[in-house]
Amino acid sequence: MSPNFKLQCHFILIFLTALRGESRYLELREAADYDPFLLFSANLKRELAGEQPYRRALRCLDMLSLQGQFTFTADRPQLHCAAFFISEPEEFITIHYDQVSIDCQGGDFLKVFDGWILKGEKFPSSQDHPLPSAERYIDFCESGLSRRSIRSSQNVAMIFFRVHEPGNGFTLTIKTDPNLFPCNVISQTPNGKFTLVVPHQHRNCSFSIIYPVVIKISDLTLGHVNGLQLKVSCLLVS
Repeated sequence: MSPNFKLQCHFILIFLTALRGESRYLELREAADYDPFLLFSANLKRELAGEQPYRRALRCLDMLSLQGQFTFTADRPQLHCAAFFISEPEEFITIHYDQVSIDCQGGDFLKVFDGWILKGEKFPSSQDHPLPSAERYIDFCESGLSRRSIRSSQNVAMIFFRVHEPGNGFTLTIKTDPNLFPCNVISQTPNGKFTLVVPHQHRNCSFSIIYPVVIKISDLTLGHVNGLQLKVSCLLVS
């Protein structure tokens, strides 16, 4: 099994466990020296109406598909960490800094990325995202708490962080807001039905599915040319 395919398989496993209300994580030893098979599960309790928001510790490499408050506290120098967040296709993700205790001058950092980066590839791509690549990174060490809340442009976002001193870390709250016209989406499920509508906008949009699936496009309207509506129906792609 090739390393690339092996890694892709384990990201699929992470997605599946996140959908069941679980979280999978990897503890990174070095930037280029970690095994995606080092997965450990932690049961998650989904937030119920009228109850307190869900809270738990954040791992050095983590993935979350629910709202709540998450705290990372370094027990040793953690130099190569990331957390991936995903919500429903029709939602934005807001990351709010509740408390941050890191040493920016000592080499620590905490950055939000508007989207995901996997194996050097950005989602959405630079061609599809409404912001230039440089503006998709928000560095806490540059902006501080002047930007306590950061909202994604789609249903995925992530953070990169490095913390040298044991005991230092941060607490953040993840919330979601409705997105009436989602443009770039990563699907959380290998089956179901989704409608993508981009009214009166000249922009690229994408819908990504990481599972091997059969896609049926039941209705595709591309717009109007010389007063005629361009429409395709019942297109099958395997």
